[in-house]
Amino acid sequence: MNIPSSNLPRIVIIGGGFAGIALAKKLKNKRVQVVLLDKHNYHTFQPLLYQVATGGLEAGSIAYPIRKVVQEYQNFYFRLAFVNEIDTDNQIVKADIGELRYDYLVLATGSKTNFFGNKEIERNSVAMKTIPQSLNIRSLILENFEQALLTNDIHDRHSLINFVLVGAGPTGVELAGALAEMKKAILPKDYPDLDVRKMQINLIQAGDRILDGMSEKSSQAAEDFLTDLGVNIWKNVRVTSYDGKTVTTNTDLTFDSATVIWTAGVQGALPSGINNNAVIPRAERVKVNDYNQVEGYENIFAVGDIAAMISLKNPQGHPMMAQPAIQQGRWLGENIVRKLHKKPLKPFVYNDKGSMATIGRNKAVVDLPNLHFHGIFAWFVWIFVHLFSLIGYKNKVVVLTNWIYNYIRLDREGRLIIRPYKKKAITSYIADEV
Repeated sequence: MNIPSSNLPRIVIIGGGFAGIALAKKLKNKRVQVVLLDKHNYHTFQPLLYQVATGGLEAGSIAYPIRKVVQEYQNFYFRLAFVNEIDTDNQIVKADIGELRYDYLVLATGSKTNFFGNKEIERNSVAMKTIPQSLNIRSLILENFEQALLTNDIHDRHSLINFVLVGAGPTGVELAGALAEMKKAILPKDYPDLDVRKMQINLIQAGDRILDGMSEKSSQAAEDFLTDLGVNIWKNVRVTSYDGKTVTTNTDLTFDSATVIWTAGVQGALPSGINNNAVIPRAERVKVNDYNQVEGYENIFAVGDIAAMISLKNPQGHPMMAQPAIQQGRWLGENIVRKLHKKPLKPFVYNDKGSMATIGRNKAVVDLPNLHFHGIFAWFVWIFVHLFSLIGYKNKVVVLTNWIYNYIRLDREGRLIIRPYKKKAITSYIADEV
């Protein structure tokens, strides 16, 4: 990897997401050598991926170059790499660009879409965890409408404009709301010779309520908002298969759809090499103690989505969201410095700042530790929090400008088919869409 030798302790961070960047900032100009590895050269603000998918924002406005974040850090190196394996016995990281020895290793690899072992659904549906995937969805949505104009088959036309979103967490709910607003204000103008009123947006949830990670009050408010926007909500329904044409479920319900967007679950994106005793099966998260040390290892840490800090209060670990990742990254940065100075580590304490989701124009729900509210005020809170959390002044300005324009004009000018999306054939399926 062409990293210079140094007498400073070498800390290797795998992943430039929320946790990895927060940790990197804490280690700025400390008496350590830091190497950050990521398969992309940019940090993605994932909470706004759905807006890229629906044409509200361009991809560049929610991405920020990792090298620009760390360009003034001393003894700091970034390498564009995909990590394949970790040799824990010899303290070596093995990547597609070579090998690198570490003194301390931090797993901040985040999460990936969990299809729960259903290869057919994985092959035929689309996920939304990365910018390339969001651009795929945007292209697919627009291509479907273009194709719907060309077909004379009523059944095919219905399938092309019938959208099925599986999973009613924040991502599914926000995407459903954005599609509903497109149906109402934008698509009838773009496709006047197509009866857009027949477009269906189906949101499927395996549980008995949407946004089940939020309060019941917020869950009900979000359901009411979506129903008013014309979204069909199907609860206590589990998708069992999708062959690219028909969605089947554990009930009598079936859906004919050319587009299934899977937002039903995530699992840790874990490189091989970590002892299986430290890995939670299916979830693919690694068990960590109160100091974010991976179980069974003194010098390997994990932060963010990949880390499962299990306790009586959090039997599943902290939620796989941005705030726990950011807080763990910052906390670990302080603890590593303490460790280097042979000071005792401080146990991580999560400060739950609440959760929120937007359903569309003037519609959002917010859960704070002791307060739950929804409507236009919640929507403004959502806007402020997301703008404040974006990396880069330019990105904040661009996003705010787009939001103001979209609000005034009821428009989304990012509906461009920059790169046509073609579903992979069964014989040539590759797990990584990029």
